[in-house]
Amino acid sequence: MKALTLKDLKASGYRPRSVQQEVRENLIRKLRNKETIFHGVMGYEDTVVPQVVNALLAQQNFILLGLRGQAKSRILRAITNLLDDEIPCIAGTELHDDPMNPVSSEARKILSEFGDDTPIVWMPRETRYVEKLATPDVTVADMIGDVDPIKAARLGQSMGNELTVHYGLLPRANRGIFAVNELADLSPKVQVGLFNIMQEGDVQIKGYPIRLELDVMLVFSANPEDYTARGKIVTPLKDRIGSEIRTHYPNNVHLGMEITRQEAWLEDGGTIRAAIPSYMAELAEEIAFQARDDNRVDKQSGVSQRLPISLLELVASNAERRAIVAGDEAVARPVDVYAGLPAITGKLELEYEGEMKGADNIAKDIIRKAAGAVYSRRAGRENTENLEKWFEDGNTLNIPQLGGAANALKALEAVPQLLKLARELAEGSSDAHTIAAAEFVLEGLYGKKKVSRSEEMGYAAAEPEQVRGRGKGWN
Repeated sequence: MKALTLKDLKASGYRPRSVQQEVRENLIRKLRNKETIFHGVMGYEDTVVPQVVNALLAQQNFILLGLRGQAKSRILRAITNLLDDEIPCIAGTELHDDPMNPVSSEARKILSEFGDDTPIVWMPRETRYVEKLATPDVTVADMIGDVDPIKAARLGQSMGNELTVHYGLLPRANRGIFAVNELADLSPKVQVGLFNIMQEGDVQIKGYPIRLELDVMLVFSANPEDYTARGKIVTPLKDRIGSEIRTHYPNNVHLGMEITRQEAWLEDGGTIRAAIPSYMAELAEEIAFQARDDNRVDKQSGVSQRLPISLLELVASNAERRAIVAGDEAVARPVDVYAGLPAITGKLELEYEGEMKGADNIAKDIIRKAAGAVYSRRAGRENTENLEKWFEDGNTLNIPQLGGAANALKALEAVPQLLKLARELAEGSSDAHTIAAAEFVLEGLYGKKKVSRSEEMGYAAAEPEQVRGRGKGWN
């Protein structure tokens, strides 16, 4: 039975612990039981996670440095799972004071008035995490607090009395975790305001020497490239942060595919919106990898893991829409990737050369390279001479998008060798799966510059290198 008064709490054998002690002890228990520490975080098992665990075991504040879309906020929020289910607090206090170790004058006043009958409430772990997205307009009052003259007048207290203080976010995170995202965006003045709480464990408000011995775990995130672009973490603050931990993007396509599959919305109420063959999932992921290596894309901004996630969702949606209109099976194919261009162009920060060419053209070129790379891994050794010769003889192929699978399959039958190769790659026996695989073969050959492609004319013979790209509508 939960203690409802201070007397009950003392009888229960409760012992106060700091937040960092609490996290450390619960982390040790999870490590011994071989439990997963950070659910939903992939690819960091041998890099980021051990460093975060070491910082938590050392009871250090730490900062995660990394480009956008590298699960920094997810890791910070997951630390909440290392807190106790509930902790006891003095009822009616703004700072969630520990009954055995009060920090506010408000709590001490309640204790002196009620003694062992002081009422106790229990604070769940979910409410013990406070997160602030740093922006240049955040003030010291927002973070630390300010003197409230109206409160002082109402209570009949002087402005220097602690009871007149309106607490900011950091004091209100007492006995919990306080996370600041994009730390470099805080003004230097506000960063300086964090010095005392990190080193001495107290704060000062409006110049009054109010000592609040807060119990807060401070964790931060920042984009290292933003230090010169928008702001800077002041050196004394960096010196007070225990560990600086670098995050990173997935180091291989298949790991990226696992992350994307986990995060993307591909089911509706347990029903799969569209079948996504593995080569299509790989193509969506490869696009992100190609974009990260493309010199026309700004390396300092990075290419977020949100790109393949959003892209795969649009791929599924376009396949779903086509199937609804035609009354066919929904199977994703390369044309759906082009329908997902809005998920690509909006997530690429381009260099000058890329800006001159245009986001759509850069995205289409990245899709072409990605298709060539995935095709090389999947079917690069296949002999496609007869298929290529058919195009070289002046034939063109435009795969019908309307009229259902029957129309598309009829068009594909005209190309020698194509359906045979498609059926070997297809991940289902239906016509829809065959069409998707055939289109993947054609897109792969286009990526390897064995055939050409235009939005108006479809697939045709590869153009000579000296005139490639000059014809209207050719990618």
